[in-house]
Amino acid sequence: MRLCFLILCFLSLSGAPLFAAAHSSFQGATSEATAPLHDIKVDGLTKLTQEQVIALTGLQIGSQVGRPELQAAANRLYTTGLFKDVKYEFSTNNNGVSLSYHVAESPRLPVLFDNIPWFGDSELNAAIRAKLPFYDGTLPEGGNVLSIATDAVRDLIDSHKLNVTVQLQIVPNPIGDGSVQEFTIEGPSLRIAKLEFSDPALADNRAVQQHLSEIIGKPFSRMYIDVFLSEHIRPIYTQQGYLRVKLGPAQIRLTGDPNLPLPTEIPVYIPIVPGPVYHFTGATWSGNNAMSSLTLDSFLGSRNGQVADEMALEGAWERIGEEYGRRGYLEAKISPDPSYDDSAHTISYKVQINEGRQYRMGGFVLTGISPTGEDKIRSTFPIAAGEIFDKIKYEDFLTKLENHSKEIFGDLPIHYDEVGHWLRTDAEKSTVDVLLDFK
Repeated sequence: MRLCFLILCFLSLSGAPLFAAAHSSFQGATSEATAPLHDIKVDGLTKLTQEQVIALTGLQIGSQVGRPELQAAANRLYTTGLFKDVKYEFSTNNNGVSLSYHVAESPRLPVLFDNIPWFGDSELNAAIRAKLPFYDGTLPEGGNVLSIATDAVRDLIDSHKLNVTVQLQIVPNPIGDGSVQEFTIEGPSLRIAKLEFSDPALADNRAVQQHLSEIIGKPFSRMYIDVFLSEHIRPIYTQQGYLRVKLGPAQIRLTGDPNLPLPTEIPVYIPIVPGPVYHFTGATWSGNNAMSSLTLDSFLGSRNGQVADEMALEGAWERIGEEYGRRGYLEAKISPDPSYDDSAHTISYKVQINEGRQYRMGGFVLTGISPTGEDKIRSTFPIAAGEIFDKIKYEDFLTKLENHSKEIFGDLPIHYDEVGHWLRTDAEKSTVDVLLDFK
């Protein structure tokens, strides 16, 4: 028996699909030499399984492989778009080739089906999963899996003899942070005939009925509907403590012959599950030096045990930020982190405050206004040089300028259409200069 001969080929694929050749040979033989593939191992996975990655390589255990086959398999992994980094190493022994992949998965974005009213999400997702078994409702930002997913959606639509064009693009998340991979179609123009809700109480809500005119008659778009629900329907529930309310997804509910084409105007149904009412159990503060926790608590408005009004709490975070601005902390950041107790139906917050430095009034630069007008502005500006810069007073003064207030100019004839305004901070001196440009 000959000794096992270890051959190590370490290949890194990242940033761009440029692939270096391995500078080693199988058991010292020619570059065309092959050996049976004995086993494959994969590490670095977060979402995919080892079996899924092996399937993506196209390699089969027991098949004859050489350097070209291993290189091609690594290339296939990288070009899927599912990996931002692919490295592999292999060794040969009497059993054949043992192959190991070291990978880093690419970030994935949620998938949104925007204006495809003929199919529900479950049917569209199933069509993609039939071609991409690892698909979980998310896709990477690039790579050939996007083409495969697009083809899957197109094949489903084509099977129903619908003459449309399918597109996939990255767009900002309409109701959250980050971005989404959005499927859209170009073809027949379908418009929203009416919007119905599973909660009958909304039918009598005057505010809802007033806002419906913003969406009725508009082109059917899940993204547009989701924004409408987020801005106009969700607050109705979260103000009453239904913090986990589930809105949608939008459904098309038609009666009649299902084989007939869709009408140009379609009814949209929105299922709503309010969930339980949550109660507020307080906030804990960190990073606050300029204001005590007791003072910060006074801005909340909600007391322990009360129904948690999400809108009121968001207003509280804004008021706290404004109060820091009033005290000269122009760069203060308020970061509330909610903690839900879904068994007790309560919510509390851990609020991190980054106060930054406190600024005082520095210089005053005015352009585009007459000397007399400049004198009026300087004499009425509410913050003197060296004083703590009160952002609230500053913003109130800007409002008066925009309204050409007589409190500033009296009877002086003054003409301008708009006022450009900037704050220029000096971190070393802890001062802020005010710059006003009249046009």
